[in-house]
Amino acid sequence: MIQSMPPESRHTDTEACAHHIAERVGPDLRIAAPLGLGKPHGLLNALYRLTRDDPSRSLSLYTALSLTRPRPAPGLEARFMQPFLDRHFGKDAEDPEYALDQARDKLPSNVAVHEFYMQSGALLHSGSAQRNYISQNYTHVARDLAVQDINVLVQLVAKRDTPDGVRYSMSCNPDLTLDFIDMVAASGKPRPFCVAVVHPGLPYVSGHAEVGADYFDAELRPAHSAPLFALPRQPIDVAEYALGLHASALVKDGGCLQIGIGALSDALVRSLMLREQDNVAWRRALVALDPRGATHALAARMGGLAPFKAGLYGSSEMVMDGFMHLARAGILRRRSWDNLALERASAQGRLAEGTPGGHYLRGAFFLGSRDLYRWIGELEASDPDALDMCRVSNVNQLYGDHQALASLQRRGARFFNTCMMATLMGSAVSDGLENGHVVSGVGGQFNFVAMAHELPDGRSVLLLRSTRKSKGTVETNIRFNYGHTTIARHLRDLFVTEYGVADLRGKTDAECIEAMLSISDARFQDALCAEAKAEGKLAADFQVPEKWRRNTPGHLRDALAPLMQAKTLTPFPFGSDFTGIEQRLLPALQWLQGGQATWRGRFGILRELLRRGEPVAQEAEAIVRMGLEGAGSVAERFERRLVVAAMRHTASREDRSLPAA
Repeated sequence: MIQSMPPESRHTDTEACAHHIAERVGPDLRIAAPLGLGKPHGLLNALYRLTRDDPSRSLSLYTALSLTRPRPAPGLEARFMQPFLDRHFGKDAEDPEYALDQARDKLPSNVAVHEFYMQSGALLHSGSAQRNYISQNYTHVARDLAVQDINVLVQLVAKRDTPDGVRYSMSCNPDLTLDFIDMVAASGKPRPFCVAVVHPGLPYVSGHAEVGADYFDAELRPAHSAPLFALPRQPIDVAEYALGLHASALVKDGGCLQIGIGALSDALVRSLMLREQDNVAWRRALVALDPRGATHALAARMGGLAPFKAGLYGSSEMVMDGFMHLARAGILRRRSWDNLALERASAQGRLAEGTPGGHYLRGAFFLGSRDLYRWIGELEASDPDALDMCRVSNVNQLYGDHQALASLQRRGARFFNTCMMATLMGSAVSDGLENGHVVSGVGGQFNFVAMAHELPDGRSVLLLRSTRKSKGTVETNIRFNYGHTTIARHLRDLFVTEYGVADLRGKTDAECIEAMLSISDARFQDALCAEAKAEGKLAADFQVPEKWRRNTPGHLRDALAPLMQAKTLTPFPFGSDFTGIEQRLLPALQWLQGGQATWRGRFGILRELLRRGEPVAQEAEAIVRMGLEGAGSVAERFERRLVVAAMRHTASREDRSLPAA
C-alpha cells in the first residue's frame, strides 16, 4: 500500500520548506537540482539565502544550465530590452540568485556551485564557475553524482490526483533523477531527501516520467508560482537558412532525428517543412545554393529530395519547439514501440495500422516557448503515447539491455548538433576555448557523435557558420588547428556550413582538408590552404578550384532572393515574441551596436548623424517605444538622434525579407 505524505511534509510557504529541509538534513547541504526548466528557483533561492546569511552553514549545488534573464546594459540596450523582458518573462519572474552572484564572482565562501553545462557564454568571466565546472558526458552525470554524498534533491514537478492517489510527473526533467536515485540505491548510500515542488503551469507527462506519491519525501506547492522560463524566439538570417537547406537534404525518410536548439536548428526545421510542403520551391533553392551538385549527390546516397512518405521519428535529449512544428506539419509521425517484436514488424512494414502504444518523439528534457509547453499539455490529453519523456541513459546511448531495440528504433538516424569551430582535419570545438575557459559544456554531443558511428546507418552532422564577427572583424570558424577539442578528428563525420556539406567519414587527412575548404568562406580559403601546405598536410601543387570562390555572402543572398521576395523564408518563420515596432528597431539597434566596435563603424554612425535624410515608416512609433519622446535630457536627445539615424540607415534593409548574412 502506498504511504501518504505526512501533513508536516507538505508545504505552501517556500521559506518554511527551506527551513524544514535545513533542520532535517543539517547545516551542510549537498543539493542536486535538474538542469534547465526543472530547477525550482524559489526554493533554491531560499536555501541559498539561508546559507549565505549564516557562515556556520555550507551549500554545494550540483546542477546544470541555470537559466537567467538577460541583463541589458544601460542606455539604448536597456530602453529596448527591459520592456520586452518584463513582458516576455513576466515582472514576477525569478532568477536563481546563486547564478547572478556567480556571474559577478560574488558567491560567498560557504557556497559552491558545480555545473556540467552552462548557459552559453554566461560564465566565461566567472572564476568560481570556471574552477568548479565538471566536464562530463550527459550520460555519466548520474553515475558521478551518486558518489558526491548528495543529501537533498529538489525538482519542479506536475501533480495529478487520481482515484488511486496522488501521482507526480517529472515532466520536463526525468533525464537524470531516475538514474541517479537508482544508482544511489545500488551503491548502498543513504537516499537523499527528495522534495517535489509543484508548478501548476508545468504540463503533466505520463509514462516513464510519472512516479508515485511515495517517491518524494516532501512537497512544496507555493501559493504563487513564477511563470515558467520560456526561451525567446530568435531570428534566422540568410546564412542560417542556407545551412538549414543543405542539412535538410541529408535527412532520410523513415529515419530518426535528433536536433538541438538555436537559429541553426530552427533553419533546419523550417527547411524540412519546406521540403515537405513546397518541394518545388525547396528544390529550386537547393539547386541555386548547390550548383556543383555536391549536396545533391549526398542526398541521393544518404538523405532524400522528396517529401516524407513514412515520416520521421524523434529521439533527442532535448525536446524543443522544432519537434512541435514538425509534428504539426505531419513530418514527425513514424511511431516506435518499446517492444522488439513490434518494432521489427514496424521496420518490415508488417505492423497493423493503429497498433496502440507507439510514440513518435522521445526526449530526456524539454525547454522552449510557452507554445511548446501548451502543446505538450494538449498532447498528453489527446495522444498520451506520442511523447515519451524518459531517462537520458535511454535517449543518449545504445548501451545496456535496450541496445537491440534502440538500434532498430533509431534506424536511419541523423544526429544534428552545432559547434563553434571546426578544423580542416575534422575535429570540432563546441564547448570551450583554447585557454581552458568553458563556454557551455559537452552535454550530450559526444554521446550522439559516438552513437552515430555505432549505428549501421547513423550519421553525425555538425552544423556551424563558416564565419563570425569579432570586434567588427570577420573571422573564419574553420581553422587549420585549434588548442581545444570537443569532438576528436577520429570521430569526424559530416560537417555543414552555409556553403555546403563535407563528408569526412573514412577520408584521409588531405581529403578532409579539401572537403572542409570546399565549405569554407572564399575570403579565407587561400590562407587555410597555405597553412595546410606549410604543415605538409596538403599537396604542394593543390589549387583552390574556381567554383569554390562562389562561397560568399553575396552568392547566398542572390541564391535565396526568390524565396525571400516571396516571403517563403522570413526572419521569424515560427512567429516572433517581438512586436512589429520592435522588429523594425532590431536591425537598427544591431547596426549601432556593431558599429561601435571599430573606428570605421563609429565614423559611419557619425556620418549618419550628420546626414538629415527623410523620415521612414514607423519612425515616430519607434521613438515612443524607446521612451525617447518629448524634450528629455541632453543624453536622451542624443539617444533619440542615434535611433533616428539608425532607422533611416537600415530602412532599405528592413524592407527585405531577411537580414544580411
